[in-house]
Amino acid sequence: MAEQVPERKTGIQRVLRACLYTRDGLIQTFKTEAAFRQELALSVVLIPAACYLAPNRPSLAIMIASVMLVLVAELFNSAIEAVVNRFGPEWNSFSKAAKDGGSAAVFIALVNVAVVWGICLL
Repeated sequence: MAEQVPERKTGIQRVLRACLYTRDGLIQTFKTEAAFRQELALSVVLIPAACYLAPNRPSLAIMIASVMLVLVAELFNSAIEAVVNRFGPEWNSFSKAAKDGGSAAVFIALVNVAVVWGICLL
């Protein structure tokens, strides 16, 4: 049975509801995705390290942004996986392409961290 769509809010109520959706998305992803938990733990280490190691403020901003990009990519990847899984567990080439694309995005974001940090610190 389909769930009822909540009525649309406007103004500050819309912003508050958006914040609740954000919270729910972060909690759900944290509970269900080991990769997100690992990347979050990595960010807890890397962001303070960036504050200490960055040679200047622009480098600091870029280093932190590169770490945050990994979390964003993982959230998108998890969302893609959730939508694909909603349609069923059977194998499908379109489902595989969607999941592989999300995984590739996370990988590229992780490589980006290494490249950005290497450029900033060397």
